[in-house]
Formats: sequence, C-alpha cells, structure tokens
Amino acid sequence: MANASDFRLPSSALLPLFLAGPTAVGKSEIALLLAEKIGGEIISVDSMQVYRGLDIGTAKPSAGDRARAPHHLIDVVELTEAWDHRPPTGASERGIHSATPFDAAQFVRLATAAVTDIQSRGRTPIFCGGTGLYFKAFLEGLGDTPPSDEKLRAELEATPLPELLRELSERDPVTFAKIDQKNPRRVIRAVEVIRLTNRPFSAQRSNWTAQGPPALPGASRIIGFSRENGDLHNRINSRVDLMFARGLVDETRHLLDRGLAQNKTALQALGYRQVVEHLHGERGLPETIELVKIKTRQFAKRQMTWFKRQLNVEWIKLEPAEDLTMTANKISLNRKEMHP
Repeated sequence: MANASDFRLPSSALLPLFLAGPTAVGKSEIALLLAEKIGGEIISVDSMQVYRGLDIGTAKPSAGDRARAPHHLIDVVELTEAWDHRPPTGASERGIHSATPFDAAQFVRLATAAVTDIQSRGRTPIFCGGTGLYFKAFLEGLGDTPPSDEKLRAELEATPLPELLRELSERDPVTFAKIDQKNPRRVIRAVEVIRLTNRPFSAQRSNWTAQGPPALPGASRIIGFSRENGDLHNRINSRVDLMFARGLVDETRHLLDRGLAQNKTALQALGYRQVVEHLHGERGLPETIELVKIKTRQFAKRQMTWFKRQLNVEWIKLEPAEDLTMTANKISLNRKEMHP
C-alpha cells in the first residue's frame, strides 16, 4: 500500500483522475483540494447523490463545496422521476420522465458527456465516489445483461428474500458467494437476469462488452484511499452524528411526502431506510442513530472488499492526523512532475 508521496498519475494533463474509497474516508475533500490545485471539475460517482433532496443522508457537497469546484452528476433526477434510455442531447445532466430507473448505464452516458464537456474547456475531470459498479461500468464497459422485466420484477419483489437466495445459490453459486445477501435489490436483479437468460449472472457480469466510452490510455488507474478500521469507524460515527444534528429526520419526513417510499432504489440509501422505520415507530431515535452507524460501518467494509476484488486500485493509506491538503498537494506535485 503506497503513501501519497509515492504515487504517480497519468502523463496527460486532461486525462480523468479516479478517486475512490469507502464512505467517510476523506476522498471528497481531497478531490476538492485537487480540483482547486489543477483546475479540475468533480464527477460524482455515487448512486444516491443523483437524487434531488437526498442531501444530508448522502453527504452531498454543500453550496460552499460546489462554489470551490463545479460538480457533475449530482441532483440529476427527482425521486418520482426515472431516466430516459436515450443518450442526452445538450446538457449532460437532464432528468426526464420515463420507465427506466437511473442505473449504471445512465451513469456511463452522463459521465462520458461530462468528461467531454469538462475537457473541452481545458479542465480536468476528477471522478470521486464510492459506487464501485459505476467506476467499473465507465472504465470497462457495460455488462451484456437484459433490461428489467416489469412483470417478473414484481413477482420477485413479492418473493421472500430467503427463497430468492436459495434459488441463487442453486443456479449461480459464484454470485451467491459474492453478492450482498442482505441487499434485496441486488439479489432480485441477479435472479431476474438468471431467469430471463437461463445463464448464470456471474458469467454475464464478467463478460463486459465494449459499450463503454473509448479507451483512456493511462487513465484507468484508480487512486483508492483507506484508513485503519478504528480511525474510519470514528469518522463514520462522527459523520452520522452530524447528519442527525443537521436534520436527517426532518429531511426524511419531507422526502416521504415527495415519494421516497415509492422509489425502491433511493429508499435503500443508508440512513433513510432506518429513519423511515423510526418514523413508523419501529425504534427510538437513539437506537436508530446507533443502527445507522453500524450499517454504515458494514457498508464501508463491503465497499473495500468490492474495490479490492473487482478493480485495479492503487491504495493510499491515510493516517488519523494526516493533513489532507498536504496529501492533495503531493498528488498534484507528482502529477506536474510527470508532465511539467
């Protein structure tokens, strides 16, 4: 695992940079500092920050952060909207009514448009986030899996999770061993693809096609940030406390009026689901806060596991007292050495 001083970036000034890591590790602040240093703009790689209104619970960049550097793929779509199949024309961020939920394919289309837009103005795209599948889809292309079938999806959503997991274990043990078995949405999608194609989901996921953007020579290296478990857990706990102090409960209550409960993807966002359960009387507020901390720590662990297994990440370990400004400066200086 490298230190920031050991890292070297691609040689072209405008090639995209890719910054990844678990939630609360500090990658967003490093991205902001880098953007200020090198004239960059940030492309959010976060499957929940695309939704308008999911602000506090997704740690969406503040107005001050957005003033420091332009951000893309944030506030793309309403909770009650879906995304059009068609490639966007004109602006790279445009939500419209359709039957297709926002997914990795839509991310690739918008991110590709954003990269072109940013580079056309002589600036550097900086991808930053923790949604590993979006990184993989952009860098390696989209898997050749069929679109969702509305009737089958409804049937699977009505099926108890243990039954779906049993079917998945029998028909695709490879996916069963790797998938987040507590995430109904992912389990349902895997079983749906298997039933629609009569082929293992794992075989189709590994068969990435050339549907993604053109090859980016030298730019496919991903800088990943990590921390010791104790340090990361402390940061997660502090972030969750701050989210509740800033009004996560009130934000969730307001989002329920705007259709959060009907958006099954957005409802999976960490914090919101637990607060909805609290609002329905399932547990008290202190217990809810503690549960969100536990779920977030578990999520961070899954993120690290996914990145290590699925992508070629070059890791920089951040120390508890590390000055992120110095980290960003070192990466920026290393980059300048590669192309003065």
